[in-house]
Amino acid sequence: MSDLSKIVEILGPQADLLEYASNTIPKENLHIPGPDSVDRLYAPTDRSPKVLRSIQTLLGSGRLADTGYLSILPVDQGIEHSAGASFAPNPMYFDPENIVKLAIEGGCNAVASTFGVLGSVARKYAHKIPFVVKINHNEFLSYPNNYDQIMFGTIDQAWEMGAVAVGATIYFGSEESNRQITEVANAFAYAHELGMATILWCYTRNPGFKTGGVDYHTAADLSAQANHLGVTIHADIIKQKLPTNNGGYNAIKNPDGSTFGKTHKKVYSELSSDHPIDLTRYQVANCYMGRFGLISSGGAAGDNDLQDAVATAVINKRAGGMGLILGRKAFQRPFADGVELLNAVQDVYLCDGVTVA
Repeated sequence: MSDLSKIVEILGPQADLLEYASNTIPKENLHIPGPDSVDRLYAPTDRSPKVLRSIQTLLGSGRLADTGYLSILPVDQGIEHSAGASFAPNPMYFDPENIVKLAIEGGCNAVASTFGVLGSVARKYAHKIPFVVKINHNEFLSYPNNYDQIMFGTIDQAWEMGAVAVGATIYFGSEESNRQITEVANAFAYAHELGMATILWCYTRNPGFKTGGVDYHTAADLSAQANHLGVTIHADIIKQKLPTNNGGYNAIKNPDGSTFGKTHKKVYSELSSDHPIDLTRYQVANCYMGRFGLISSGGAAGDNDLQDAVATAVINKRAGGMGLILGRKAFQRPFADGVELLNAVQDVYLCDGVTVA
């Protein structure tokens, strides 16, 4: 059990997150992560014994082993943002081995990265920490810049590498989303056939999702529907950005002025509120009430990374989520500081005093 007083100290003015009582979706209706998550949540599904073993391997590794929670180090930004933008703050991470070392020393359940990064050190490390191979990326060198997730390798390559799971991104709402959904659904089906678990980055992307001076890409209602589509194509774990607002369905209009999509007034009056824990709980609800775990993104590095990361972990856990997938805040700082930050996030999930709201 971790020290609650230390978490309170780190949170500072955000310590009231620990006291919030949710009045939206009752926690009793959720499937909360726990030591028996595989038996209770995944075993009743159509997942094969091989997939169940892979999920258990993820949940049985690192400092959070056998708690039901996950702490994953994701480093795919060398492609998604450019290697220079990602690693110039800390050039040691141009060397893939240091990425894996950070995940191990930081006590993570797994390391998620590209075919190139993980393949370059697979024989040395694939048996020491679970590998999650990211199979598609937004290639960010084309001119002019565009945004599309394309495959960078095959499921067979990931399996031969010794990966426990594969990860992918879909830009829901984009012009390319139909192709991406089909590609990833087929890839995930084959990954399950081979016995690997699947993690889906469920991101929304469309210029039209910015309207009236407000960015609704991280609106709770839109991002939650992306989650719902993700679990529909058999993602075992959903990765999502922390919601920052709500009401995307109501604000966005089709080009002809007609209503965009469909929603219900109770989504906003009863199933969520303006509080970040409630907004995140609505994301969890769309993961089949937590039957498939929600891991929140740690976000970009900034000026107050430790407090921000711990606050995100508290929000995720208290909402009913499954953990945190945190990269830039950890690897864009000195190695020891990165380990400390990862451990601080894990301490939230190890602390019995941080409860589901």
